[in-house]
Amino acid sequence: MPHVRTLFLSDLHLGMKGAQAERVLDFLRHYDADRWILVGDILDGWALARGWHWPQAHNDVIQKLLRKVRAGAEMVYVPGNHDGAARQFVGLSFGGIEVRRDLIHETADGRRLLVLHGDEFDGAVRFAPWLSKLGARAYEAALRANTVVAAVRQRLGYPYWSLAAYLKGRTKHAVQYMAEFEGAVARRAMASGVDGIVCGHIHRPELRAFASGRGEVLYANCGDWVESCTALAEMHDGTLELIRWGEPAAALARGDGHANALPVLAA
Repeated sequence: MPHVRTLFLSDLHLGMKGAQAERVLDFLRHYDADRWILVGDILDGWALARGWHWPQAHNDVIQKLLRKVRAGAEMVYVPGNHDGAARQFVGLSFGGIEVRRDLIHETADGRRLLVLHGDEFDGAVRFAPWLSKLGARAYEAALRANTVVAAVRQRLGYPYWSLAAYLKGRTKHAVQYMAEFEGAVARRAMASGVDGIVCGHIHRPELRAFASGRGEVLYANCGDWVESCTALAEMHDGTLELIRWGEPAAALARGDGHANALPVLAA
């Protein structure tokens, strides 16, 4: 089992029908870390408020995370907008999981990373929450279509592929929105005087450097477990890597190591 220093997970959206809980479970079975940071939207309170959906796999994910804590791992939970009700518990600890509004994570090589969910940089969430919730419902409809596509591809022996992510990536306004979001988050890191920022929210995994007046600032987005099925990992030497969990069990069985690893960014 690969063991890393820190694992960042965001946007599991447990409670939503499009959540890839089985893939999360598979990832949790194959990876371990000294520190786990849950970067928001772990639960989807918006979806649960419209209708209860909580299959066994969603419960198993929660139990698996709690077992990581009982085994000695540190775990921090930074709520997002879909699980924003948990923000009233900031500063408290439940089952060994500390709830924080944000935090500074220091990597093994001494870099300081600001960790937050990222919804504060989303104008629709801040100023028109009704529009954001309407968009969430349309998004869930796209994910239902995505489930059918994924099932057909699996039967044909093809790896997981997200129709929702493909459509979003081809939409001009969505691409512009994500670019503006990334720029705003990077500017927050620059203003905070940290070396980088880790977030989630927009369901787009990314790991790259932005130029600033004092050099470069790191932008890292964990991605999600609805479309991309990605996690951000910090290795024991402080390097960061995005891991895309496509067909992990088969890859590990072949001895391929990380399944579909995305680029590594060092100091």
